[in-house]
Amino acid sequence: MANDGIITELEKKYLNLGENPDNYLKGLLQAKPINYWDYIQVDTLLTLQKTRTDFEDEKIFVMYHQITELVLKMMILEISQLSEGENLSEKIWIDKLDRLKRYTRMLITSFDIMKDGMSHEDYNIFRATLTPASGFQSAQFRILEIYCTKLENLVNSYGQKRLPENPTMDDYFEQLYWKDAGYNRKTGKISLTLKQFMDKYEEDFKQLARKLNGKTLEERVMQMENPSDELKEKLKQFDHFYNVAWPMVHLDTANHYLNSKGENKAATGGSEWQKYLHPKFQQRKFFPELWTASEKENWGE
Repeated sequence: MANDGIITELEKKYLNLGENPDNYLKGLLQAKPINYWDYIQVDTLLTLQKTRTDFEDEKIFVMYHQITELVLKMMILEISQLSEGENLSEKIWIDKLDRLKRYTRMLITSFDIMKDGMSHEDYNIFRATLTPASGFQSAQFRILEIYCTKLENLVNSYGQKRLPENPTMDDYFEQLYWKDAGYNRKTGKISLTLKQFMDKYEEDFKQLARKLNGKTLEERVMQMENPSDELKEKLKQFDHFYNVAWPMVHLDTANHYLNSKGENKAATGGSEWQKYLHPKFQQRKFFPELWTASEKENWGE
């Protein structure tokens, strides 16, 4: 009887779509059983590590960054649901924020793979073949920022001084904190790393920013009536995890490879990494209204 019930529900499903259920049920007779390797696409996944040298640790380097991109994709999935959802309960928000904290914790702790899981000597040889590519060019990192907060919060104090009195979206984009890593404001020279990145993604970023006007996580929270102290604390924890703790671990790892012997090597993207990786320079806060003036003043310390 249970099987008859399932078949009835399947028939209803396809009839509601205006389709003949028999065609789909006949197709099920021929379909192969699903298995793990096909569902996860394991064979394809394991062929995606394309290196430029024969150093084995370069494969570790590539896989690490691929894992990071997958984690960022999971985070954007969670964030987009909060951004696009209407009248979501605090319970949903708290659950999603706990997930986001777990994902960010993965990013923080996984830097041990970069810091202690590769040969210092080999890395400093094969990294030369990566120029001008840089983790700076992660589009998902920028997409996540745009989902989380208003553009004005992605302009640090240096950029704020350069904004006109009534800035437009294009004005904010011109002064985004991360552009300073590849744009010499005095000479107007733009690094190849930044130029390639903007040519490929900037219009997509602007289109997303237009779509999210009034719907960033920051704005969704501001639209709530009396958000609880628990929710505010969860928001602050995620903010600190992502915008202070993770960048500091990244900076520590860069220092391990680029300056552990006082050599102060340049980043593959050519930026002054010791300056531009630090939260005190970036000043990125997703929920600035939740932080006190003192906390904002001492951001990243």
